[in-house]
Amino acid sequence: MDFPDELRYSEEHEWVAVDGARARIGITDFAQDSLGDVVYVELPGVGANVMAHATCAEVESTKSVSEIFSPVTGTVVEVNEALNDAPEQVNADPYGAGWIFVVEMADPAEVDALLDAGGYRALVEEA
Repeated sequence: MDFPDELRYSEEHEWVAVDGARARIGITDFAQDSLGDVVYVELPGVGANVMAHATCAEVESTKSVSEIFSPVTGTVVEVNEALNDAPEQVNADPYGAGWIFVVEMADPAEVDALLDAGGYRALVEEA
């Protein structure tokens, strides 16, 4: 399993890449592996207000449907439309082409409460 050091992680298995006040969000390698083959991603709407730890999207796989939680509070400013035609990118490249949405954070300090790579690795190894 891959957990890049430059990212932050939620206990709900989302990752966050911070760029100023923006957070690019997707699901972790652990999450995509647990889900199995992703066949559909319900993206949040651009302009939607999201709350930290609240659901805002869904990922459907051959095994189940899982809710996606926003790790931070803010406004969705971009979604990965490519997942409409190629949801398998969530499996193939969860930290790259498989990203799901971008949030303009209301409070960038929220990121500090998320797990670093070592903390997330410890969380999933307990599972």
